[in-house]
Amino acid sequence: MGRVIAVEAVLDRWFVDAVGAVWERGDAVFPIDPRLPDHAVRALLDLAGPAEVWWAEGSTVARAERRPVDDGDAVVVATSGSTGEPKLAVLTHDGLRAAADASSRRLGVDPSADQWLACLPLAHIGGFGVVARALITGTPLVMLARATPEAVRSVTDAAPTWVSLVATMLDRLDPSWFAGVLLGGGADHRDRPANVVRTYGMTETSGGVVYDGTPLDGVEVRSVEGELQVRGPMLLRAYRGPDGDVDPRSVDGWLATGDAGDVAHDGTVRVLGRLDDAIVTGGEKVWPEPVEAALRRHPLVADVLVHGEADPTWGHRVVARVVPHSAGDAPSLDALRDSARDVLAPWALPRSLVVVETIDRTPSGKVVRRDTATDPT
Repeated sequence: MGRVIAVEAVLDRWFVDAVGAVWERGDAVFPIDPRLPDHAVRALLDLAGPAEVWWAEGSTVARAERRPVDDGDAVVVATSGSTGEPKLAVLTHDGLRAAADASSRRLGVDPSADQWLACLPLAHIGGFGVVARALITGTPLVMLARATPEAVRSVTDAAPTWVSLVATMLDRLDPSWFAGVLLGGGADHRDRPANVVRTYGMTETSGGVVYDGTPLDGVEVRSVEGELQVRGPMLLRAYRGPDGDVDPRSVDGWLATGDAGDVAHDGTVRVLGRLDDAIVTGGEKVWPEPVEAALRRHPLVADVLVHGEADPTWGHRVVARVVPHSAGDAPSLDALRDSARDVLAPWALPRSLVVVETIDRTPSGKVVRRDTATDPT
């Protein structure tokens, strides 16, 4: 049985060496996000129950470990928590290797010529997965604590570079600098060049398992009553909770994702959004992400979040929270509706508009949809 070792997940080579040392001892890593406030770190440590905490400044703190992990467990990692409190997923060495090998084969990454760039937060699977792929496949790894255009350009000048990004980061960089970009963190409907690969996955699947709508080798995806389910060797072993590990999979190995979507006859996967994000208005079901994609086409819209709000006539009404490109220059509700009539059903058009300064997102770039109650206009 291995122990859980909490490691401060700084974007530095020290973290990579620390992960290697933990794995060499047969223990599992629990990455700690260094951006979190102290009370949030304490809460996660209490939930994970590590035996030790390794801090980047050099100290090691012993703790009363609550429970060991199984042989073969590699990492305990917090889910993004975009729809609630984060859970701790236990991923295995076999699962991480399956994910790394399948990704490398699909992308054609050559360890002798290519390199990975790590610049996403390492306490989440999007960032940690880059480190795992590099360690497992032997591909060189470069780390940037701040992914400024100047710093990224200096890295990509050295060798063909693969990187995982979220949309807000990619928008500040030139995609042509990279051999390829894995783009995750939620729906992205902007036009992107051919070297940008949109990924679908989650912490529980060791990261992205569907690339540009096509499952990776060894991955199966099906839709059951509108919910996407995934099966493959890279799935988590269990969730780690205060009362024991709970395996979320059914006896035949399928993981219910909680995401709505469908699978075409040719195997192409379409993701509509979280099941519990659906808005039922006038008896019709509306998914926020396609509506957001349509509204982003308006030239005055920089960002948008769509959610439902109780309505005495319709049950719920569709509300658009819009961040304009320029303060004081937001579209009117009528203009916003008119811009999307050609792609949205009438019931999916927003009935209320709220102008906001920002849209809350998780560190991995996913929209935070809870706590969106407001007084729409």
